[in-house]
Amino acid sequence: MSLALSPGARDALEGWLTHLRAVDGAAPNTLVAYRRDVAGWLDFLARHRGGTEGAAGLTAVPSADLRAWMAHERGRGVGARSLSRALSAVKGFTGWLADRQGGEATAILSARGPRFRRPLPRPLAEAEAAAVIERVADNPGDDWIGARDRAVVTLLYGCGLRISEALALRGRDAPLAEVLRIAGKGGRTRLVPVLPVAREAVAAYVRLCPYPVEPDAPLFRGARGGPLSPRIIALAMERARAQMGLPATATPHALRHSFATHLLDAGGDLRAIQALLGHASLSTTQGYTAVDAGRLLEAYDKAHPRA
Repeated sequence: MSLALSPGARDALEGWLTHLRAVDGAAPNTLVAYRRDVAGWLDFLARHRGGTEGAAGLTAVPSADLRAWMAHERGRGVGARSLSRALSAVKGFTGWLADRQGGEATAILSARGPRFRRPLPRPLAEAEAAAVIERVADNPGDDWIGARDRAVVTLLYGCGLRISEALALRGRDAPLAEVLRIAGKGGRTRLVPVLPVAREAVAAYVRLCPYPVEPDAPLFRGARGGPLSPRIIALAMERARAQMGLPATATPHALRHSFATHLLDAGGDLRAIQALLGHASLSTTQGYTAVDAGRLLEAYDKAHPRA
């Protein structure tokens, strides 16, 4: 079914997405999700009101219409977490449009999303993380592919990189320096120390890779020479965890959780770990660290000693 979006509403949506891309440096996947969520809201609003809405009518939306949309989404089976994300996108779009047009958007901007319980991260134990890296490298195919997969997961666990950040490295980044400048989410740039084991893993991959390491090309290549897909690393982790009897939560992203948890458990400062992970909020870093409350309080006491 085609969306009931007026030209004005469609132009407003494209203008907001362009702003997010150019000014905020939003990631492509984020833009796709925002487009889907806000387009769904605009389509509902037009149908609910009995006609397509121009841009002028998209800010002064009463609370009753917003509640009707949320009820409609829940009726479609949209979960609380997804609806909360969609509401956040709608707020961002509406606030941007109100700033441009001077509309009154209080009803939408003050709305609260549904509550939901965030699933706790499930980091691996230190011995499990080390064993997974070795098992991932035990690839039945070419040696260079095993070396490649080992290098990628070592960067996730040893440096706390996101999979997208590891796969964004270019040929010019090899050999790895002792410190990497990583462009993360929201255009935030951070400096990440690189452990010798990670530099050695990448160097071993480069020596075995059958494709030339070109400065502007992706450092990590797929079997046919193209950019390596994150799904390939996810599959390698799936094989490793099946062989080791680990739970389904043992994903590439769990290695990043493990990096943060093990670093804090070893006495790392929570603020320093926040900087290493590239989190804008300290609360996000807390969610990455599966340590007990006493350990967190100890870290806070060290960071903020009482007089």
